Amino acid sequence: MENEIQHHKCLIIGSGPAGYTAAVYAARANMHPVLFTGPEPGGQLMITTDVENYPGYPDGIMGPAMMDEFRKQAERFGTDVRYEMISKVDFSGPVHKVWTEAGQEIHADSVVISTGASAKWLGLESEKRLTNKGVSACAVCDGFFFKDMDVAVVGGGDTAAEEASYLAKLCPQVHLIVRRDEMRASKVMQDRVLNTKNITVHWNTTTEEILGEEEVEAVRVKNTITGDLSEIPVKGFFVAIGHKPNTAIFKDWIKLDDVGYITTVPGTSRTNIEGVFASGDAQDRIYRQAVTAAGTGCMAALDAERYLVEKGVV
Repeated sequence: MENEIQHHKCLIIGSGPAGYTAAVYAARANMHPVLFTGPEPGGQLMITTDVENYPGYPDGIMGPAMMDEFRKQAERFGTDVRYEMISKVDFSGPVHKVWTEAGQEIHADSVVISTGASAKWLGLESEKRLTNKGVSACAVCDGFFFKDMDVAVVGGGDTAAEEASYLAKLCPQVHLIVRRDEMRASKVMQDRVLNTKNITVHWNTTTEEILGEEEVEAVRVKNTITGDLSEIPVKGFFVAIGHKPNTAIFKDWIKLDDVGYITTVPGTSRTNIEGVFASGDAQDRIYRQAVTAAGTGCMAALDAERYLVEKGVV
């Protein structure tokens, strides 16, 4: 029956490098994982063009193609991939309960959370239109494509400071657009930015529009004190105003940090709930790379396997 409660040894919530890697390891360990892709199958890499920093792809690979290969590998070993979203969880008992958007109740002996984090955007039409055409939310991922070109970074926190500093090693000129008269970044990061000669900080400045038809050509900015508009010629525009972890449905059960990232036991993927493990960007506020997400997906599957062995489930 369709609404009959299902029971699985291992349930993986979320796709992307973490979820699919956890699925590969869990499936090979005879845990018969069921993976729910969530609203964005493949995660943030689905809106990424060339991925050139993941080992094993010497010629690079398109983000969607890479995630398709991850999925196929997980399915090859028997992962049940379901293109549905988990909308509710109950981690109060030894058997973990979740519900799909359609209302299907599912029980699991172990759960791997790999719901990722979403980049925050400014909300401009031009920003959306020019994503992967010069607009990016990850300097480490895409900065190399703008080597020897002038770029802009928007943001005033540690992320923006780090991205500007990283890009300054590749680009002749980095324009840091800060909407206030001060940065929220830590003092050491501020000092690094202010002492880097090829970083120009535009204080009290907001982004009005990203200019260009097929690729970024400039950014139109507004001085919030004078109201003056000006254009800065750039080829790359990096949005660094933070990320939002996709963890809202877990907040009543799982311990989160001050901005919503899942807290895990250091050196493991274990959460405060026995049998629930976290991987990928949902618990990583520092690195946020495909390769680190895949690594923690592996950790989560191995931790889940050990847990199930101890419980006599596998």
